[in-house]
This record gives sequence, structure tokens and C-alpha cells, in this order.
Amino acid sequence: MHALELRIPPPIVLLITGLLMWLLSWAFPSFAFAMPMRLVLAGVLAFLGLAIGILGAIAFRRAATTVNPMKPQTASSLVTSGVYRLTRNPMYLGLLIVLLSWTAFLANALSLLPIVIFILYISRFQIQPEERALESLFGAEFTTYKTRVRRWI
Repeated sequence: MHALELRIPPPIVLLITGLLMWLLSWAFPSFAFAMPMRLVLAGVLAFLGLAIGILGAIAFRRAATTVNPMKPQTASSLVTSGVYRLTRNPMYLGLLIVLLSWTAFLANALSLLPIVIFILYISRFQIQPEERALESLFGAEFTTYKTRVRRWI
């Protein structure tokens, strides 16, 4: 299982998940549902997801630490301010909200299934290895941060 850790960049996981969502909605149109103003909801969720993710990346840039999710061991500082006061993983939360936006756009109940896989995959193969690296780098400071701020929301 460790072979999958930090191997697939999260944006690629997002694209694969989005493709699976579309394929399921295309293959099983009987699971479609009516959603008034679905395009508005999809747009609002997409904007929210992008904004949260961008705020996370900006906080990393301001702290002059790596934004590369494949190399958490190269982090030079622990970012705990801004959006990181609300969630330990705003960039992944942003991707999740973008996927929820895609669900609203597709308006198909089966399109939610790949989102569960996305959450499980990102949690196990991306976030957990990142957290081990941060704990190794920042010790008690990161442990204390983990007790104050939730992983997702």
C-alpha cells in the first residue's frame, strides 16, 4: 500500500475522479435528478472550491514553503494562519468542493460515489504521508496544531 503514497498528484486524482463521475452519469442516466438552479449552485461551489484552494496556496507562498504535494518533507515552515486556522488541508478541501460542483452540474446521484473514493484516496495516500512528514519536521508544534484544527473541516 505504501507504493501508492505520494505517487499521483492531487490534480490528476481530481481529473480521474471527475472523469469517473461523468462516465457514471452518462452510463446510468436513470440516476439523474432534477435540481432547480443547478448551474448556479455548480458555479457557486466551483468558485468556493477554487477560492479555498487558492487561499491555501497563497498562504504557502507567503510562508516561502513548498506547494509541491509530492514532496512534503521539503516544507520549510508550518503554516497555521489564514485558511489553515479552519482546515489543515484547504487545497484538498477546495478540490473536494470542486467535485461537489461537478456533481451539481451532472445532477446524477451516482456521481457522488467517486467522491467517496477521492476522499478515501487523498486521506490515505496523500494526507497521511504528508502529516507523517510534517510531524517529523515540526514535532510538537504540528501535533498541537493537529489537535486544534480538523483535517478537512
